[in-house]
Amino acid sequence: MTDFADIDTPAVLIDIDRVEANLSRAQAYADAHGLPLRPHIKTHKLPRFAKRAIELGAIGITVQKLGEAEVMADAGITDIYLPYNILGAEKLGRLRALNERIAIAVTADSTTTVDGLSATLANAEKPLRVLVECDTGMGRCGVQSPADAVALAQYIAAAPGLVFDGLMTYPAAGQVEANAAWLASARDALIAAGLPARVISNGGSPDLWRAHEVTAATEHRPGTYIYMDRSQVARNVGTFADCALTVLATVVSRPTENRAIVDAGSKALTSDTLGMVGFGYIEAYPDAIITGLSEEHGHIDLTNCPTKPAIGEKLRIIPNHACVVSNLFDEVNLISGGTLVERVVVAARGRVD
Repeated sequence: MTDFADIDTPAVLIDIDRVEANLSRAQAYADAHGLPLRPHIKTHKLPRFAKRAIELGAIGITVQKLGEAEVMADAGITDIYLPYNILGAEKLGRLRALNERIAIAVTADSTTTVDGLSATLANAEKPLRVLVECDTGMGRCGVQSPADAVALAQYIAAAPGLVFDGLMTYPAAGQVEANAAWLASARDALIAAGLPARVISNGGSPDLWRAHEVTAATEHRPGTYIYMDRSQVARNVGTFADCALTVLATVVSRPTENRAIVDAGSKALTSDTLGMVGFGYIEAYPDAIITGLSEEHGHIDLTNCPTKPAIGEKLRIIPNHACVVSNLFDEVNLISGGTLVERVVVAARGRVD
């Protein structure tokens, strides 16, 4: 395999053949189960991949922040879901502007958020679609019970400028049954209250291949599946052969026999461990352990490696969490079959506003 000698390091490589395979595999699964996909672009932040997912059959995209939505709308994508509590006059003004130009929906989990949305959209020509965020086990945002979901749905439905559109959750990994039961209960409670949910949006890549078991869901929002990463491999979502994103790094020091230092530290590789040991998987040296990251240095333990990299050698590292890495680089290198195809700007990089 080429060492990509012409690419300066640290750098991100994206295998476009693996991207295509990952997108196609997930869409085929969704189609087989009659479950629409609304992929999350936070993993790649590239309009070309968002558009490709739609070409393959996705019904639209998911973004996490207004900045990402604006980038994707500017690129011509017109159906966007933003599952986040939008607060503050400046952000609400931007949201209203987006609602005037594309089909967009947002999430709320409190009357405070709903009040801000309503005050901003009350006199708009087009109402804003709002889903109730539900905490089905993740312990992050979201109403805490199906009864709370009904109460907030009623509040949204009565708010000027807004339309209650349904329910949304980002569930805890591995809790498919609990998530399915929570959403089914909330769905039934809404029907009983005379306010059925048009959309019930479920999410996540960790349980992607069990998404059809959440029978109340009307769509699924996977994100990391497009690139995969070490954490998804650990959860058996894919294999290392499916991982499309790697960080290319150079060995800059071998201070001891069993220690190597690469030029990819916390500013190139995520410091997320997600319950795993080490900070990535080195394809050419699978027994190596990336034991630590400082800002510009990756510390690698080579004790268990029968062969060891030399100073100047380039290594491809599969990160623990690909989504974070996408936000650390201005551009990525698209590759196919070991050949550099194109360098592209990460259009929504840094759009965390």
